[in-house]
Amino acid sequence: MNLAKNIRNTATRVLQNEANAILNLIEFIDGDFESCVDRILHSSGRVVVTGVGKSAIVANKIVATLNSTGTPALFMHAADAIHGDLGMIQDEDIVICISKSGNTPEIKVLVPLLKKSGSVLVALVSNTQSYLAEHADFVLNATIGEEACPHNLAPTTSTTVHMAIGDALAVCLLEARGFTSDDFAKYHPGGSLGKQLYLKVSDLLSKDQLPMVQEDSDLAAVIVEISGKRLGATAVVNAEGDLKGIITDGDLRRMLEKSLDIQRLKASDIMTVHPKTISKDEFAIRALNLMKNHNITQLVAMDGEKIAGFVHIHDLMKEGIV
Repeated sequence: MNLAKNIRNTATRVLQNEANAILNLIEFIDGDFESCVDRILHSSGRVVVTGVGKSAIVANKIVATLNSTGTPALFMHAADAIHGDLGMIQDEDIVICISKSGNTPEIKVLVPLLKKSGSVLVALVSNTQSYLAEHADFVLNATIGEEACPHNLAPTTSTTVHMAIGDALAVCLLEARGFTSDDFAKYHPGGSLGKQLYLKVSDLLSKDQLPMVQEDSDLAAVIVEISGKRLGATAVVNAEGDLKGIITDGDLRRMLEKSLDIQRLKASDIMTVHPKTISKDEFAIRALNLMKNHNITQLVAMDGEKIAGFVHIHDLMKEGIV
C-alpha cells in the first residue's frame, strides 16, 4: 500500500472513531447530567475543573469555554491540589474531576480530601465503575469503546469525548442563563469575533469625508467629489438634503462607455436611485452581510433621515471582520 493511501486511511479511521464516540455520548445524557447543570446554575460559587496529564489539558479548555460563556470557572491541577492548591476551593464551589480511568493515584488521594471539605464533586469519567465515579455526587458518563490509537493507549478518543461533554455542559448553562450575543461581546472584546459583536457602523464613518452632490450637479462636479473624498462614490441629494441616489466610480466608467453627451449630463442622469442604506447604529457585521447579499462594496449610512456617511468594504477589511 502506498504511503499517501495509508495516511488517508489512518486519518479516516481516527476521525470515524472519534465521531462515533461523540455520537454515542447522546445515550449518556441522563438525570445526572441534568442535575449537574441545575446544581451549577443555582450555585453561588465557581466551577473548579481538575485533572492530571492530558485530562488537565482538557480541563483548561473546559474552564476557558465556561468562563467565556458566563459560568465562572478556574483550573486546579490534581497533583498540585494535594500540595496546597486545595486552598483555592471556596465553600460554594463545584469541582469537576476529569479522568479516563477514574482510578489514578492522584485521584484516590484527592477525592477523600474534596469529600471531607464538603465540596460537590462531579466525575467526568470514562469508567463508571471507578473509584472516582463511586464517590462523586454526579457522574458525567464519557464511556468509549477504544482509543483511536492503534494500540488503544494514547489518549485520543477519550480526550475528544471529554471536551465534547464539556462543550455540552457549557452550552446548556449558557442557554439556561439566557446568555445573549451582547453578553458574549463583553467577554470577547478583542479580535474579529469581538468586533462582529460590538463594532457599529458609526465606528467606521470618517467625520470629514461625506461626498455629496446635488441632483443638478454637472459631471465635472461629480468627478471632483468622488475623487476628492476618495471613497469611490458620492451621495446625490435634493435641495432639502434628502438622499435621492448614489453614484459610484463604476457608474462613471459605465456612463463613459455609452458615448453620451457628457457635457449635458447631470448627477440625476447617472445616479442609481433607491441606493442601499444602513443605519449608523447597526452592527458593522450587518453592513458586511448587506454588501455580500447585494454584491456591492459600499452603503450609505443614515442617521435617521439624514446622511451620516459611507461605509465601504475596505473599512470592514481594515477591522479584520471580512
